Order: sequence, then structure tokens, then C-alpha cells
Amino acid sequence: MSQFKALLVSAEGEAFVSRVVERDTAELPAGDVLIRVQYSSLNYKDALSASGNRGVTRNYPHTPGIDAAGVVAESAVGEFAVGDEVIVTGYDLGMNTSGGYGQYIRVPASWVIKRPAGLSLRESMLLGTAGLTAALCIDKLEQAGLTPAAGQVLVTGATGGVGSIAVALLTRLGYSVAASTGKAEQGEFLRQLGAQQIVPRSDLQDGADKAMLKERWGGAVDTVGGDILFNVVKSLRYGASVACCGLTAGIGFKASVMPFILRGVNLLGVDSVELPLVVKASMWDKLSVQWKLGNLDSLAEEVTLEQLPKAIEQILAGKLVGRVLVNLG
Repeated sequence: MSQFKALLVSAEGEAFVSRVVERDTAELPAGDVLIRVQYSSLNYKDALSASGNRGVTRNYPHTPGIDAAGVVAESAVGEFAVGDEVIVTGYDLGMNTSGGYGQYIRVPASWVIKRPAGLSLRESMLLGTAGLTAALCIDKLEQAGLTPAAGQVLVTGATGGVGSIAVALLTRLGYSVAASTGKAEQGEFLRQLGAQQIVPRSDLQDGADKAMLKERWGGAVDTVGGDILFNVVKSLRYGASVACCGLTAGIGFKASVMPFILRGVNLLGVDSVELPLVVKASMWDKLSVQWKLGNLDSLAEEVTLEQLPKAIEQILAGKLVGRVLVNLG
């Protein structure tokens, strides 16, 4: 048994309160691998869990954190040895299984991959689930035929975690990127990531009542959902695709079959949670070599567990830009 620090979210009356507490590894769920977590990151889903969203986390007290990178402390399986550096993202981590905002996690071996040689543990969590999701979106678009010659690629919610990494990755791969945001003051941040055009969010909100919009985009990564997503669908070029992975603007939209029939466009859903481990591992390998980004630190703010609740408030208020790396020491 070992004592460790963790962010614990507890229900107190109608409110949910986050505190850094001392826990014991004996309190962790059963699992094949005990991992000493060195880094985690902040995602919108973590903020929902930390604020008491029962659609994400059913039972409290709870330690959120859907990402973790660290070192194997105990292993009951042959695939992992004590001292191995590993990454865990998605599955039930941080949802209903004690997550990466604790210095230890215990999880099934089927959730764990070894750190790719081309990424440090710190770099892997600068990317985290957001980076994995952005890469999956781009990979799916390319499988559907996207190439730099197809035209400008739009990224919605571009200042967020997934959006900012998508802008950087697309630029790295030779695409011309248009970045959409409601934060006009962050234009320079997006240009530094490689965006060639800044599109105000309001431009993508007009026309929800129309069946079709003018062709604009050779492809798109949508991180926000809602009517903005279907406006993007309606403004794709003939045969183009949009990869959809987020819902901050809503889970519903006004839709028609017209763009699919008249322009042959594709709406591609992307999930990074229940994805088979072999697919996750192959994408992490790609992010560590062919798609490796050299400007990850420019995307991120680093915080301690004690500073994390303030960052959670910011992401829930829509004020966060880029990534938040959580250093668990």
C-alpha cells in the first residue's frame, strides 16, 4: 500500500467540491497494472466529471482524468514490467474508474500501451486524448480521400485542445487551414500554429435555415457540433468530408439530405474512447514519428493538482485556449 495525492470530487449538498487529498493505493479498483502517474491533461469531459455531470460519472467521490502517462509500479501480466513507461487514454479511465488526476491508477492491461520511442511521457500528455482525437479525425479524412490539393480545410473550435492540435497537425502535413473561433483575440495564437485564415464563429452560424450553402471547404474537422456542424456539411466542396468529434455547441442540428445527394459529401464520426487498443497504438506511433509536432509547448499551460480546479472553471466557461498539462510530480 502507498499513499498518494489525488484530486477528489465530492458531492456536498447540491454542489460538487474538488480537493487535493491523500489516498491509498488499496482504495483503487482491481486491475492488472498499477501505474505511477507523472502527467495527465485537461479535457472537456474531465471538467464535466469534476462538476458532477452524472452522464459522465455516476458515483462520487471520484477522481477524474481520462488521460495518464507514467511508469508501471506493479504488473500482474507479462506484457508489462515494473519500470515500463506507458500511456492510458479513454475507456473508463476518469469516468467511473479512478483517473489520471491521482498519482496512481490501477487499470486493466487492455487499456495500456507502451510509450512510443519518439515521444516522452510529457509530450504524450501535451497531446493527450485531444491530440489522439485530432489525429484520428485527420486520418479518417485522408482515408475518405482528403489531400492538400482538395482545398482549404476548416477547423472549428480551433482554440480548444482538439482544434489547436488539428490546426498544427494539418499545417505539418501541408494543408491550407482555416481556423474558426469565437475568440477573435486569439488570431495570432492560431496563426502561429499555422492557420492561414481566421473565420469568426458567427460566419458559421448563419444559414441554419437553408438547405445548401456556398461550397467553401475541401474538408473539415468539427469539434463543436450543433448547427455549426451542419452548416459546415452544407458548405463542403463536392465529394468532401467533415470529421465530427465534439458537442460544445450542442448535440442536435437542423439537417436535410440535400448536401449528401447533390454534393456527395460525407459526415464522419470519430471516437477515441472505445477504439480498439491496436488502433490507438498505431495512431500514437504516427504521432511520435511521421506526424510528430515540434511546437507542443507553445500549445500548453502546465499546472499542478492544486492549480487544476481553476483551469477546470476556465474550460467550463469557454475561456481556455490550447492544452493544459497536469504535472503530478
